[in-house]
Amino acid sequence: MAELNHLIVPAKDKDVSAKFLADLLGIEPEKQWGHFRPVKTGNGVTLDFVTSSDVRTQHYAFLVSDAEFDSAFAKIKKAGIPFYGYPNKSSPGEINTLYGGRGIYFEDPSGHLLELITTPYGEPPAGLGSS
Repeated sequence: MAELNHLIVPAKDKDVSAKFLADLLGIEPEKQWGHFRPVKTGNGVTLDFVTSSDVRTQHYAFLVSDAEFDSAFAKIKKAGIPFYGYPNKSSPGEINTLYGGRGIYFEDPSGHLLELITTPYGEPPAGLGSS
């Protein structure tokens, strides 16, 4: 089966966005590689940030441990970054508890919607429907 290796993430400033994400995840950005500033996740996938004047915001979700969630969440609160319980930016300042875990949504410096979850998704909870 094929594995996802990397994603190219357009950013207003690749270094600012890579550092923002890496800091929240408790890691260091990788050294510059060509035009890119990679951030490597625990499963080896890199988000290769590139400075671009054409940033179309995307959604990136990260499965983290409870300890990683607590650490990132403390950093988000300390920095005054608005966060939400749901991807439509509803439930401001709240954590969702879907699937028996915890999750939040917030924007990175380029406007991408980032998500931290402690439990992988399963069947949609009642009221969220399915696509």
